[in-house]
Formats: sequence, C-alpha cells, structure tokens
Amino acid sequence: MKLTSTAFALAWLAAVPQTAAQDLQPATPESVGLSSNGLTQATEALQAHVDAGSIAGVVAAVVRHGHLAYLEALGQRDLDTGDAMPEDAIFRLYSMTRPITSTAVMVLWEEGKFQLDDPISLYLPQFADQRVFEDSADPDMARTRARDGDITVRHLLTHSSGIGSRSSAIYRSEGVRLRSLSLAQMVDNAARVPLFEDPGTRFRYGISTTVLGRLVEVWSGQPFDEFLQQRVLDPLRMTDTVFWADGDRAARLTSVYRPDRETGALRPYAIERVPFTERPTLIEGGVGLLSSVMDYVRFSQMFLNGGVLDGMRVLRADTVALMTRNHLPDTVMPIGGGYMAGSGWGLGFNVVLDDSAYDFPVGDGEYWWDGSSGTRFSIDPEHDLVVVIMAAVSPSRGNGFREEFKALVYNAIED
Repeated sequence: MKLTSTAFALAWLAAVPQTAAQDLQPATPESVGLSSNGLTQATEALQAHVDAGSIAGVVAAVVRHGHLAYLEALGQRDLDTGDAMPEDAIFRLYSMTRPITSTAVMVLWEEGKFQLDDPISLYLPQFADQRVFEDSADPDMARTRARDGDITVRHLLTHSSGIGSRSSAIYRSEGVRLRSLSLAQMVDNAARVPLFEDPGTRFRYGISTTVLGRLVEVWSGQPFDEFLQQRVLDPLRMTDTVFWADGDRAARLTSVYRPDRETGALRPYAIERVPFTERPTLIEGGVGLLSSVMDYVRFSQMFLNGGVLDGMRVLRADTVALMTRNHLPDTVMPIGGGYMAGSGWGLGFNVVLDDSAYDFPVGDGEYWWDGSSGTRFSIDPEHDLVVVIMAAVSPSRGNGFREEFKALVYNAIED
C-alpha cells in the first residue's frame, strides 16, 4: 500500500528510536572544559552592550561536548512595556531560516527525489527560458540576453544561481517579493525577472532559498511549512520555530529596534509590512522563520552530532559532511570582503576556509551564519562547540556584541 506524504512522515517518525541518551543536559562550565569566570566576563560584556543602548536585550547559549554550559537572558524584550527578556524569547531569524530550509531540501535528496545538479526547470518549468540582464549593475527589463547554462539545485543552495536579493531595486520595482504574495506567485516572479548573471559564475546572496521552499513542495507533494514541521521541526522538538507567532508565542516575541540617526537611542523599527504576529501569505524559506535560542541550539547540535539529536536521526552523517563543506568553485572565489574573503559556501551554510580573514575566533571546519536583525549561530567541530546568540536590532551589528561575546567564549576554553 502506498502511503500519503503525511502518513509516510508519521510512520518515519514512529520507526526512529527516541530512547537514546538525551543531548543538551545542563552541565557546569568546568565539567566541559570552560571557565566559569571567563563566561561571567562574556555575560558582563553583553550587559555592557545593553546598558550602553547598543541592544535592548539578548539571549545567548553555549553548548560544549553536547552539554548546555551557558544560557543567559539580559535586558528587555520590549522597551515600551519594560518586559524583561525571557530565556525562551522568540526572535526573527531572517537569514538563519536558510540552513533550516536547506535541511528540508537534503532530507528529500536522501530520498532520491532529485539530484543536486538537476536543472530546476525540470521541476519549475517557468525557469526554462529565463534570460539574463545585460548589465547586472544597472538592470533593465528591456536590456537582456540569452542565458548560458541552467540553474541547478546546487546553485540555489550555494547562492550562485544568478537570482538576486529581495532588497535589490529591480526586485522592489517589479514586486518580486512581498509577504502578501503566495510562495508560488513569488517564485513565478523570480522566474519572470531576468538573472543578474549566468548560473554558477558568481556568489550573489538572495532569494534562492525561498525558491528551494517551493521545490520542497513539488518534490514532497506537501505545503512547505507542513513538510518542514513533520520532517525537521517535530523530530528535533523545535517547538518555538514558526512562521508567525500567536498566543503565548506572541507574548514572547521580541521587538526590533534601530538606533536613531541623530541621538543613537533605540527606536522601534518595523522591517516588514506584514507583522510576524499574523500568518503571512508568503511561507518563506529564505527569511521567514521565528525561533528561540534553545530551538536553534537543538538544530545546531543535531548537525554537530552528525545528523542526530536525542536518538532522532534527521540526516545521515555523510549528508551533514556534504552540506558543511565548500561547494563553490575557485572561479567564483573569493565571495566578498572581510571574513567573506575567508569563507566558502556549503549547502546552506557559510563555511570557514581561512580563519585569518576573521576578526573574531573561529574553529577549524566551523560553519555558521547570522540574521539581519541581530542573530548568529556557529557550529565548531574542532572545539565540539555550539554558540547561539540572538538580539533584535537592525542593522544587526549592535556595536559588535556578537563578535565580542564569541571572543570571550573562546577565551573561556580551558582544554
């Protein structure tokens, strides 16, 4: 008997053992080779950023050798109400949505639903005849040329598809991405507007991962959010990772702030027209998720464990290894300035290739990323370490609170 997609997912969950030793049990810092005094200094540094008004509040966690050694919540969730920042505060992930979507993609890859180098036009035929702007620096819908090569699934995963950023002027003028559109409509718009360059010729960070969400629907026969829930979020018990917050979650959703240009004081800032307390029409795999620090810790530790958490396997170990190595060719490198000059890109992650390009500590083989309203995670196999930190500030710099915290955490490593 052929199972429906939902029945298959339920059968799959039931078949996987869940009785193995639990990950992420609390432990003293010293028991996992960290200094309590060093972590106290990290807390004091974060508090100083709150006191200085760089950020309204912050939640941060450190896991080493599979044990939770540090979890702190500081400052305020909302400055107007004066609510203290709870440990289970919910934040807008923005770009940290992408690794989760990429995980859903690779679950289906393991099932043989597609090959990484398949042209996406096999599944989304509207991309078959897509053209390329003659001048990517000055894109004009009337000045295009024929495309050289096809967009592949790997190109989408590595942001080398030629598809642009949601904030690009041409995408805004053409209404490519709005949270009031459906996922299918947004993908049709992305196919209607020409590429910025031929596929596989440049790293261009953009809406490629949202297109992947639509491909998940085609491959699985399910709405993207349903597949993500059943095959990634439920197995990992990521109970606060959602596309919109209602009920108790809405009461824990953090307010986003931006420094006033004249005074520097934090002011409320609405990044999106459709608030994250309402169900959006666009279920967006690129930037759409909300989450908490501990939910993202669970996701990160699953990767550090080689695809399994609490006895629940989400990905094979060899798939994790595939996702967390660089997939960009030398002809595309380097992919930017600063730390990006020392980075490659895996199947959903920034991958550290040269730690000398970084002005904050990274481990050998580390993979990581962040979000545009003050979130960041890192997975460091060398030190068996996961660090997750979330605030709600745009731009996300917050006077370097994330970099300083990471440096102090690494200073706290004793063995």
